[in-house]
Amino acid sequence: MIKCLGKSVFGGIAVGRIKIIQKSLKEIKYVKTDNTDAEISRFNHARDRAIRELQKLYEKALKEVGEQNASIFHIHQMMLNDVDYTNSVEGILRNQGATAEFAVAVTRDNFYNMFSSMSDDYMKSRAADVKDVSERVIRILCHAETSIMDSKIPSIIVADDLAPSEAVQLDKDMVLAFVTVHGSSNSHTAILARTMNIPAIIGADIPLDGSINGKMAIVDGYNGVIYIEPDSRLANEMQLKQEEDLFKKRLLLKLKGKDTVTSDGKKIKLYANIGDTKDLTLVIDNDAEGIGLFRSEFIYLRKNSFPTEEEQFEIYKTVAEKLSGKQVIIRTLDIGADKQADYFHLDKEENPALGLRAIRICLTNQEIFKTQLRALYKASAFGQIAIMYPLITSVEEIKEIKKISEEVKKELDEKGISYNRDIKEGIMIETPAAALISDKLAKEVDFFSIGTNDLSQYTMAIDRQNSKADRFYTPYHLAVLRMIKMVVDNAHKNGIRAGVCGEMGADLNITETLLKIGVDELSVSPSMILPLRDKILKTDTSNIELQYDL
Repeated sequence: MIKCLGKSVFGGIAVGRIKIIQKSLKEIKYVKTDNTDAEISRFNHARDRAIRELQKLYEKALKEVGEQNASIFHIHQMMLNDVDYTNSVEGILRNQGATAEFAVAVTRDNFYNMFSSMSDDYMKSRAADVKDVSERVIRILCHAETSIMDSKIPSIIVADDLAPSEAVQLDKDMVLAFVTVHGSSNSHTAILARTMNIPAIIGADIPLDGSINGKMAIVDGYNGVIYIEPDSRLANEMQLKQEEDLFKKRLLLKLKGKDTVTSDGKKIKLYANIGDTKDLTLVIDNDAEGIGLFRSEFIYLRKNSFPTEEEQFEIYKTVAEKLSGKQVIIRTLDIGADKQADYFHLDKEENPALGLRAIRICLTNQEIFKTQLRALYKASAFGQIAIMYPLITSVEEIKEIKKISEEVKKELDEKGISYNRDIKEGIMIETPAAALISDKLAKEVDFFSIGTNDLSQYTMAIDRQNSKADRFYTPYHLAVLRMIKMVVDNAHKNGIRAGVCGEMGADLNITETLLKIGVDELSVSPSMILPLRDKILKTDTSNIELQYDL
């Protein structure tokens, strides 16, 4: 038995086989070969297999997301059959005597640069596609894992780390647990694990050389341990822990349908954070009172080109209709920093968390913003949609947003398209700047939602993606709690509500403090709705004595 230690980011017990996911390919170097015909044959076999894989992905996507969204996989097949592409690979093989991997890598880079330099936006977007299909062929040639999507058996996912764009593409039904060598407890992969209600460990001292791939393992998410090829005694012990977990969950199910009210009569709204329409089942099953944060950027991260207005409209409409009149707060595009999509062509920044991200991208690229706003307003006719803008730092930004919004509404009016004219629009409070002027901001919007992940990061000057700084991170820093209280007080003075949608909202150790501060609503991962309701029902805010000097 091998015992590997890490840091827990979500509790629970998982038992299953390990599947190692390679995050990226090794650097492809030039190696001379004397058998060019054999390398051409290797390339053709790998290309044919890639086309078959893409056809399977097309058929799967066709059932799940429809023809329009599935069509990208047809485009990728066409690229692999393109004469210019195949001639380029074969030319490099014959002229340079290189391996198939090298020839595909050079072709990838040449075509990527060619498409990227074009002035036409559509052709520019093809750069990411040619990179994607080329890397699929290279993975096949290198006998590397392609994707968990190919797996038919639920597995424990082990990786060096997973970027949000990689994590969001995983088939959730095939994931028993996450174990990563790197990563942060505040990373989006950790947040995804909490949403999925599965055990997750980061910073694990686990080998990624393939020696453990396919082996049975147990993940103890409570203690941050993964056991590889566990003995029967430990397996029995962990099985008992699993059964205890299930028993506790069954008890919590009795809270479904109950109002979330403290024992002294304070009503709290409990909403869910999600990033996918597939999460709607979790929202309903866990009895959330609505959606407090729909991460619309995941729509963009799952694609290789900009989602159209119609594509977005259908997603937002589906969410609104499925929630049957309950509030759905959709956050506008929050891309940048650790959430990257190649087709945005964002410049490399020294400090991306402080750079062009979130609302700054939308105000800089207003056509992208207007496309999303049109889709949101149109969908508002089908349910209780509210719009939330991320990373606001000034009143001037809100006024610019309102100007753009009015332009979009005017377009819809001219076309006779209906939308909710009383739609609520709020902002996220994620920076000290926003917290300190929250009295001014409250006069401009309908609600506040405090993003404690970024607020903590910016207040303490600690990169939440940097695991090396974890020891300096204080989850309940007095400065952050004082800002939360300031925001809540300023919201109430101006007659608007204030909630928390960051990870702090799901931390049962700080719930009483947030209730005493006066937070109106908490939006958390669906799996935390019932445990949080249980905590709130047992809380008497009149008897809470804050251990912090706020």
